Amino acid sequence: MRVKCETCGHKALINSRNEIDPKVVDLYCTCTNPECRHYFVAKLTYSHSIAPSQLQAKEAALDYLRGLSNSERQALINQAQIAS
Repeated sequence: MRVKCETCGHKALINSRNEIDPKVVDLYCTCTNPECRHYFVAKLTYSHSIAPSQLQAKEAALDYLRGLSNSERQALINQAQIAS
């Protein structure tokens, strides 16, 4: 991840971080431009998922299967065996 100094546009180094929340982190940064040396805080936040986690997908599938009757589950197993 790259952080740029908002004053001069040069690369900045992340010196430390402070987790405000599991989805929000303050990044304490210093500009690498020796003429600037701006010291600032940038905020890193989680926005949204592009694709679901495979861990969540597996759990959702298991929850779905648990909600089916035995005959419905068996029908899905039979369809999967035919498809492969």
